[in-house]
Amino acid sequence: MEFRFGVGLWPPLAIAVVIGVCLALAGAGPTPAAAAGLMTWPDLLRRPMPVATERIAYGADPLQFAELWLPAGPGPHPLVVMAHGGCWESRVAKASIMNYLAEDLRRRGVAVWNLEYRGVDRPGGGYPGTFLDVADGADAGRRVARARHLDLTRVVVVGHSAGGHLALWLAARGGLKPESPLYRRHPLAIATAISLGGLPDLAAAMTPPTDTCGDEAPARLVGEAKPGRPSVYADTSPPEMAPPKARVVLVNADQDPIAPPGFAAAYVARVSARGPAPETHVITGEGHVELIAPGSHAWEVERGLIEAALGRGPVSAKP
Repeated sequence: MEFRFGVGLWPPLAIAVVIGVCLALAGAGPTPAAAAGLMTWPDLLRRPMPVATERIAYGADPLQFAELWLPAGPGPHPLVVMAHGGCWESRVAKASIMNYLAEDLRRRGVAVWNLEYRGVDRPGGGYPGTFLDVADGADAGRRVARARHLDLTRVVVVGHSAGGHLALWLAARGGLKPESPLYRRHPLAIATAISLGGLPDLAAAMTPPTDTCGDEAPARLVGEAKPGRPSVYADTSPPEMAPPKARVVLVNADQDPIAPPGFAAAYVARVSARGPAPETHVITGEGHVELIAPGSHAWEVERGLIEAALGRGPVSAKP
């Protein structure tokens, strides 16, 4: 189902996030989801917004930047690369929606490289621009690693919603062929990719009833087939790409209407025939927003998975 606002059609997730932001700014009361005990976007966005240590551009466009969340102390600091969601559209969500997680990790001694990128609704976005932004943004972390004392030996990439797809894509892009416009010769090495309520399969994301974002945004993301590129998914959709060397973890919430656990199950069934089966976790009693909300049970589980992937035990937060 689509909702019409002004001109054009906005997909359900876009409406959910935009309405959430508007309600948060207006101080609106509880929504039906809140009455049911699930977190809403206003619940999250009413919290004071943490601020990153610094913003570093990786390109000339205003959306081509990453924000570094640097822990106190000399380091070296383990690194988490983050990718936000929003149906791959810049008007739906920004990197700042991940700030709460970034600050929680920073306080526990983990550096975070939170990526912004051009969505499919921005000039230069779509195929190949959105992917190149995410790739170049991730790789730019290497340029700042020495000066900021970052440890690149065990990098974990974490993405939420559509960013879950981008996290899995970052882990798999090392297998791209040189003829792909998305190929980079020496991509950042990723040890573990963690998808939080992700949309891992782009073909499924364009097919009802799993077309959470509608079909317009995914279609602009994958581009058009043409001679020499018969499949638009071969270099864009993780289940169609070569199995990644990285460990893959998928976390879903059983009350999530945007990316229910069935999305992960279908992805696992596809990729397990070609490589190691990804690890899956289902959080009971929580939804899509809880997946990126410190204090939720979902985040407690996810943070434990991140710390384990970095080879660290649980670390208490510092003031």
